[in-house]
Amino acid sequence: MTKIAIVYYSLYGHVATMAHAIKKGVVAAGAACDVFQVPETLSDEILGKMGAPPKRDDPIFDASQMDGYDGFLFGLSGRFGMVPAQMKAFMDSTGGVWMKGGLVGKTAGTFVSVGTQGGGQETVNLSVIPFFAHQGMVFVPLGYTEPKVYNYDQVHGASAYGSGTYAGPDGSRMPSDLEKEIAESHGKHFATITAKLASSSS
Repeated sequence: MTKIAIVYYSLYGHVATMAHAIKKGVVAAGAACDVFQVPETLSDEILGKMGAPPKRDDPIFDASQMDGYDGFLFGLSGRFGMVPAQMKAFMDSTGGVWMKGGLVGKTAGTFVSVGTQGGGQETVNLSVIPFFAHQGMVFVPLGYTEPKVYNYDQVHGASAYGSGTYAGPDGSRMPSDLEKEIAESHGKHFATITAKLASSSS
């Protein structure tokens, strides 16, 4: 069975919510799926001052676990249009995996949460493409495989790169039903492509 890991960083819960919506789609497509978060780099004191809620109980992911999966969906909380430091720190820890070519041919996808329109909805995804390239991974975007991405009746954070949500300038907007529906479709699409690639390489 195809195995997919969803690996995310979430400060206020938006990306975590999207991660579990995506998991529904991955599982519906017949793949096994585990959801992880990367280690927090901010102190409890700083998190408290920022008003961050408690983390979900998703386990912490370690680079040594990557061998056990066929594909990875990375959940990115946008920081000034770029990947957050916590996810960058995790990616920087994968040097040992890179040295042995452990991720070559495995699939990678992205989903995001940003504050506002123009706040990095596309650039946050693009900021991790070099990591995928250096690892020899196969980037699998959402494209427009889900017609709801075309929806202009409601604000939503999805793009051709992947599913997404807008948190609002103050972080108070949580993922909408539409955004979670697109996220589920994203999971299905990603799992389907990953299964095809995994079966052809086995």
